Amino acid sequence: MHKTITLSEYVKKRNGVALGASGSMTNMLKRSLGASSFYLFWQHWNPIWGYYLSRKVMKPLSQLFPIWLAIIMTFAVSGALHDLAITLVKWKLTTFFTPWFSLMGFIVLATKRLGISYREHHWLIRASINSSLIAICLVITRQYA
Repeated sequence: MHKTITLSEYVKKRNGVALGASGSMTNMLKRSLGASSFYLFWQHWNPIWGYYLSRKVMKPLSQLFPIWLAIIMTFAVSGALHDLAITLVKWKLTTFFTPWFSLMGFIVLATKRLGISYREHHWLIRASINSSLIAICLVITRQYA
């Protein structure tokens, strides 16, 4: 049986510093942008959001669907929640983030499946690759959404 990890423990594991500690945002940016793969980027990006997505969305979905589909669906749910937030703020239906985040989910799976790693490269190169993958998904989504 697995011990349930708390939000504080999760953030410390992902950021290297305690929840709300000085340097938390800096550590998140350094670790996520400098991750050696796009899959690992998402392990460090926004750990508070990731904690709840993993427990409330990914875990239940992975019990019903193959893991690859649960990952894409989790990205889609995250996008849909972002769309909902924007819709509520603007009082105008927004459906941009769901396809963008879903596409990033596909890229996560593809790069992981292909074993793409840039571990041997300098942090700046890794950050450029991770940022570029996000930007490419953004451009494709803007083109077709």
